[in-house]
Amino acid sequence: MGTSNRLLAERTGSAQRDATALPQHAAASDRVLAKRLFLLLSAVAVVYAFLAGFRTVADPDFFWQLATGRWVAQHHHVFSVDVFSFTAAGNSWVYPAGSGLLFYTMYGLGGYALLSWMGAFACCGAVALLLRRGSPATAALAILAVPLIADRTAPRAEMFTVLLFSAYLSLLWEHYQSGHARLWLLPVLMLAWVNLHLGFVSGLAVMAAFAGIDAFEMLRPGALREAAWQRLRGGAPWYAATALATLANPWGWNIYAAILRQGKVMAEHSAWIAEWGHVPLNWAAISGSLSFSSWQPFYLLLAVVLVAAIIAILRGNVGPAILMLCAVYPGIRHLRLAALTTAVIVVLGGFFVSAGIEWVAARIPAVRTRQVLAIAAAAVFVVFGLARSARLSGVDETSRWSYGAGLGWWLPERAADFIVSQKLPAEIYNTYIPGGYLVWKLGPKYRDYFDSRAIPFGPQAFQREAELLQSSPDSPVWQAEADRYNINTIILPIDRFETTLDSIRSFCSSASWRPVYLDEVSAVLVRRTAATEELLRRLQIDCATAPLPEQNSATGAVSEFNHWANAAGVLAALGRNSEALAAADRAQQAYPQSSFVSWVRGNVYYSMGRLPEAEREFLTAVSAKPAMPLYWFSLATVYKHEGKIPETIRAQRKGIDLSSMAQPAELLKLGRLYLDTQQPKAALATFDEAVRNAFPELLAVSGARSFSFQVDEGRAAAWRALGDAKQAAYFDQQAAQDLVPRN
Repeated sequence: MGTSNRLLAERTGSAQRDATALPQHAAASDRVLAKRLFLLLSAVAVVYAFLAGFRTVADPDFFWQLATGRWVAQHHHVFSVDVFSFTAAGNSWVYPAGSGLLFYTMYGLGGYALLSWMGAFACCGAVALLLRRGSPATAALAILAVPLIADRTAPRAEMFTVLLFSAYLSLLWEHYQSGHARLWLLPVLMLAWVNLHLGFVSGLAVMAAFAGIDAFEMLRPGALREAAWQRLRGGAPWYAATALATLANPWGWNIYAAILRQGKVMAEHSAWIAEWGHVPLNWAAISGSLSFSSWQPFYLLLAVVLVAAIIAILRGNVGPAILMLCAVYPGIRHLRLAALTTAVIVVLGGFFVSAGIEWVAARIPAVRTRQVLAIAAAAVFVVFGLARSARLSGVDETSRWSYGAGLGWWLPERAADFIVSQKLPAEIYNTYIPGGYLVWKLGPKYRDYFDSRAIPFGPQAFQREAELLQSSPDSPVWQAEADRYNINTIILPIDRFETTLDSIRSFCSSASWRPVYLDEVSAVLVRRTAATEELLRRLQIDCATAPLPEQNSATGAVSEFNHWANAAGVLAALGRNSEALAAADRAQQAYPQSSFVSWVRGNVYYSMGRLPEAEREFLTAVSAKPAMPLYWFSLATVYKHEGKIPETIRAQRKGIDLSSMAQPAELLKLGRLYLDTQQPKAALATFDEAVRNAFPELLAVSGARSFSFQVDEGRAAAWRALGDAKQAAYFDQQAAQDLVPRN
């Protein structure tokens, strides 16, 4: 045992080494205080995590997973092809069914409320696992990390990856520190993980990372090599068993084909799906996240990992430093992976930050001074955690979730009930976001057009949806799609987060489709045919006079706000301006600090031509939520119509910089603005940036309104302004080629 401890001290540099320079009684006093502070901070972190994870069931992915559990339970078979849609039926679809079965069982036992509690326990469980063998610094970082972990532990299959990744990380770090850990748990947990979520590969990745650290340290001399060899030798059998355990699933090796397929479409998903977007790394985004209301802890945690990595390198722990730095990349590249990055920062970063704190403390001779500083620092995190916890039960106008148990507010529950009760004809067109809920709510009688699984629908699905929603419902594009799939009903999400809200007016005035249902979050339309004539005569409504909100059963400030805020957005989109302003007033009564209400008012005033008032409202919105790209884009639109071009450019650039997803269309607008202000070099740079941010499907579209044509036309104009006729002629030619239809 003595040899093992000596090797560990030599390998890690022993964070307590400097503390031994202190008097023995002082060191003991510091340890007692550290333990008490750790318990206090850990309690705050776990309670905060539980409250942050206690949310309504609202994730779009969750519902097709719930439907998967129902299908497997009823058919006693795990499917490998799509069984939910009429547009992708029979296409390959491989996804672990264990999570769906568990959700379906929990739903049967306690409905949506029990599933909300499940999310809360998953969030606090993940945080508790990260705190194993921790320190006050670890617990403080865990408090900062709670929002990121809570975002990924809402009821959906991914919650199991966050939970099990935390368990893996804790075990492997314990093994690295002590050479002893219950590594037999790794293959046992993997048997569950591989049947719960495709994120099991992150477990393999972190396991390989620690094995790689040991292999790296075997290249170093003396006791470090021996300790690394002992760890690697002790862990290798369990690592191999864990890898083999991944084959214990219904598809065996083919589970990896599903993961490879996911990787191939990642670029497309990053362009269309918010959670696969990136963390913007610019001062606009960082400064906008520093306010208490717009708090985004990831930037602060990135700073922590840099400090921790420096400390680790100075102590000779190069392998863990590399692991921390490498773990940052996926979290920056994809918002969805930020929780896993955060877990690494909490565990490894917490350890090395703690070592740095102990080094500093050893150089403060006064015991009282050290303890006062420690208590003061802990108090800051305690107050922060408690204050953030207290805010959770309030209104979050930027989220689809609400605090508490039950079903999320944005789901088209009433519209789906209407479809069933009135026996509306299939097939039903729906957009990406609500597709999973409709699979669960309307299936198996009604199949869906598109849902958030995305992969079975093919690489053109997002572009096809965009083309449909940008076209008139009476256009040949819609006619061809409806004829191809025999679509007779449309359900449109029109809550305040949906881009389809902009389309509701054209759908309501369509000759081919008639509205039969409208509330503040969704609309239902039926195709006008001989077969639906009697149904339309009985159910058709007029969007210009239909009462909104459709019904007011809201209770409490949160429900009241969501009810009226969504109604205000729909009324504004329909051009019912006075009603929209009245609904906005009702929403603001429920939540006076709302930025969305100001944004809605700005849109109403803009549509009425009252530009100064629109500008005032948009400025109020961006002041309240400076990190919201949409508000900046709206402000830029008003500035442009007011002729304030420099202000337009600044606002447009701000919106682009704040966006987590690529904004090729907004960059195209910015490039034109630079042309209008005789800044051709800036225009060229912006057009190049727009092309870099464009996804392949967008670049493949041809025509006079196509993205490629507009970019090449803009480039030609910029080169002409610079006096380069040759380059201008080249891009004129490219623009002409963009008009030719591509195969």
